[in-house]
Amino acid sequence: MEPKLEPIVETFKSREKHMCVKGEGLSIPVCDKASLPGTVTQRTCVYGGARIVLMPITDSIHLVHGPIGCAACTWDIRGSKSSREDLYKKGCSTDLGEKDIIFGGEKKLFETVIELRKLYNPGAIFVYATCVAGVIGDDIKAVCKKTEEVTGCRVIPVQSEGFQDHNKTKGHWIGCDALLDYVIGTREPEKTTPFDINVVGEFNVAGDFWGFKPLLEEVGVNIISTITGDSHVDEIAQAHRARLNIVQCQKSSNYLAKKMEKRYGIPSIKVNFFGLEQTVNSLREIADFFGDPEMIERTEKIIESGLAEVEHKTDEYRERLQGKTVALYVGGNKAWSLVRAFEELGMGVMMSGTKNGIREDYERIKEAVRDGTIIVDDANSTELARLLKKYRPNLLISGAKEKYIALKLGVPFCDFNHDRISAFAGFNGFVSFAKEVDASVSSPIFDLTSTSLRGD
Repeated sequence: MEPKLEPIVETFKSREKHMCVKGEGLSIPVCDKASLPGTVTQRTCVYGGARIVLMPITDSIHLVHGPIGCAACTWDIRGSKSSREDLYKKGCSTDLGEKDIIFGGEKKLFETVIELRKLYNPGAIFVYATCVAGVIGDDIKAVCKKTEEVTGCRVIPVQSEGFQDHNKTKGHWIGCDALLDYVIGTREPEKTTPFDINVVGEFNVAGDFWGFKPLLEEVGVNIISTITGDSHVDEIAQAHRARLNIVQCQKSSNYLAKKMEKRYGIPSIKVNFFGLEQTVNSLREIADFFGDPEMIERTEKIIESGLAEVEHKTDEYRERLQGKTVALYVGGNKAWSLVRAFEELGMGVMMSGTKNGIREDYERIKEAVRDGTIIVDDANSTELARLLKKYRPNLLISGAKEKYIALKLGVPFCDFNHDRISAFAGFNGFVSFAKEVDASVSSPIFDLTSTSLRGD
C-alpha cells in the first residue's frame, strides 16, 4: 500500500492530484481536465488559443465574429512587435447583438469583410468563430469563400468556437490548421538556398525574435518565414520550401512542425533562445543539422563573440540573486524553457506550473526541474495564493492575471507573459532578463509592505 502523501496546500479533494512534487510517485500531476466549476480558473478559451497563434501576422486583419467582448478581451493578446505594419493591432469585430443571434450574423459578416478590405487592403483577413457564432450556426467557411471571390483577398476561416474544449491547446491546433489549410504551400519563393529555414512558434513578444534573428543570419541560414511573429502572410505561404523548421515555442507549435514534416517532409529541431547555455546549444544544433564545415566554424566564432560580449554584464545581478528561489506559473513552454536560465543566475526553481498543460508539457517540466520541485496544473487564485504564502518564493514569474495576487502577498513579481516590454531572447536578451529579475527581487519596497497578508 502506497503511503498517503500530505496535500501540498489545502484545496478541494478533486484538485489535490493536480499538484505533485518531483521525486514523489510519478511526479506528473493530473492534467488536461475541465476546471472545477466555481474555482475561478485562470484559463483562456479555445478561441483565445487560436488568436495568440495567428495574431502576430502583421499585414493581416483579425476579425472576430462574435460579441464585442470577445474582441476586446483579446485585443493585442500577444504583445508582439512589428518592424513593418501595425495592421494586426486593429481591433475588429462584427459585434453580434440580440437581433443577429435571432436572425443570424452571416450577412453582417459578409458586409464587414467587404468594408475591411476596402479600408485597409490587408494581406489576409482571418475570421475567428466564437461561441455565439457556433451556437447560432453561422457558416463562416461559406461566407469566407464568397467574400474571397468578391474581393480577391485571402479570407481565412478559423473555426475556434470557445466551447469546443476546456483547454486552449486545441485553439493552438486550430490556428495551425488554418495556416496549413489556407496559407502554407500557396506561394512559391523567388529563390531557394540549401540553408532555408522556418522559425516556428516565435511570436516576437516584446521583440524577442529580434534578439536572435541576427545570430541566425550570421550563422548563414536563410529565414523563409517566421510563424508567426513579425511576419507577412505571403512569407508563411512559402514555408513549405524550407529545409528545416526550428521550433521555439514547443507548446503551441510542435503540432504544426509535425504536420509540416508529414505533409512536406520538413524535419524539425527544438530550440530555446532563453538563457546563455540554451542559446549556445540551439545555434550549434542548427549548424550541426546542416553539417556544413564553414557554417559550424562560423557558429563557434559567433558563440565565442556573443559570450565575450556579455561575460561580466550580469555579475552584479548574479551576486544579489544567488540562492534566491523562483516560482513559475506560465504558459506551457516557458514552464520548462526558463528553468536553466534561472539556474544560470544562481536561482532555484521551487515551483513550475501552467494553466493549460497537457501530459507532454508536464513530462518536459519534470525533465527540466530538480527533485523536490512542486509541479502544479491549473491552479486557481486561492490555490496560488496559498502556495505563495506557504512556500514563500523570492519571485513569481507569471502573467497579468496573477500579478496582484503576488504583490498583495509581498512576493516580487516579474511578467514573462504577453504584457512585458523587454526582450529576453539571445545573448543580450539574457542581460535584460537578469536586470529585470534583479530589479524585482532586490526592490526595497517589499521590506516596507505590511506583513498581515503574508502570515509572517
